[in-house]
Amino acid sequence: MNILYPIEWAVAWIMVQFHSLLSLFMDANSGWTWLLSIVGLTAVIRTLIIPLFVRQIRASRAMQMVAPELQAIQKKYKGKTDQESRQKQAEETMAVYREAKANPFSSCLPVLLQMPIFFALFRMLFYKLPEAAKSADGFGPLSQKLAQSAHDSTIFGSVTISSSFLAGDMSAKIIAGIIIALMCAVTFLTQKELTMRNMPPSALEGPMASTQKIMLYMLPFVYIISGPGMPIGVLMYWLTTNVWTFCQQWIIIRNSPTPGTEAEKAMQRRVNAKREKKGLEPIDFTPKKKAAPVEEQQIRVQPKKSQGGRKLSDAERLEQARAARAKAQDERRAAAEAAGEVPGVTSSSSKKRRSKNSRKR
Repeated sequence: MNILYPIEWAVAWIMVQFHSLLSLFMDANSGWTWLLSIVGLTAVIRTLIIPLFVRQIRASRAMQMVAPELQAIQKKYKGKTDQESRQKQAEETMAVYREAKANPFSSCLPVLLQMPIFFALFRMLFYKLPEAAKSADGFGPLSQKLAQSAHDSTIFGSVTISSSFLAGDMSAKIIAGIIIALMCAVTFLTQKELTMRNMPPSALEGPMASTQKIMLYMLPFVYIISGPGMPIGVLMYWLTTNVWTFCQQWIIIRNSPTPGTEAEKAMQRRVNAKREKKGLEPIDFTPKKKAAPVEEQQIRVQPKKSQGGRKLSDAERLEQARAARAKAQDERRAAAEAAGEVPGVTSSSSKKRRSKNSRKR
């Protein structure tokens, strides 16, 4: 039983629908019509997984922001190899992830969800399409006539969407090589020029930076190794999804960069440049330092030792002191609210006045 059959059927159906639409103003038997149908398939798939892409961006930013805390935990347990230290390190690391709502595996979801579609498209172009072209039943929504059109239609010379670098003539090798080279270039630019610029300085050091550098060169290497065996239609799907990723990253990083990154500084410069053209003053994006709240000083009340000629007991003196302290606190709170101050936070002037009064006493 082929577990990819439902996905293969859905892939074929979407391609047939785009082919019917494109056939209204293009040659139905042209290889370019079928190639653009694959581009349309890619657009549909990437549109459906946009919510997952948003989750990936949020998870990636959360991972970048907690990078300093993770590095501090690693330094704390550096050189400790006993079981208890390893367990504590894992617990503290997971606590940081939970507090920041960061999931290190969320960034893999879009890629993992596309893998079944990728393999289904590969199987359809490499196996199902030739079989459907010879069978009267076709394959699902792909009739024998449509299958023959897709299988025999050419792009350049004798190159079809089923041709590959390894199983094709010189024209197929050249086209496949160009597509693979474009895939590598787009992926490299996405990782180098966009992703790295949108990482805070703390994330450019340590394990996360090492992972990014590995991905920077590993993905193009994977394309070079696996690309020659893929049909041109699959390579076109791969290239289209890479370009889509690049455009999505560019739009998000340009308009909503990660705080504290080079991308954010570039956005701030663009905002001030537009304001300057309009004759407006530039905005100061320098983060304001939060003033540390000053704790309210405790109120000390000296209880009376006697009242009406009668010596007070310790319990009576304590109760009297508590009542006087509560009254003083209420008066201070009312005065602060009348002056527009936040209760519990004292200004520097009031603090100076209290220090002068205490010296006079």
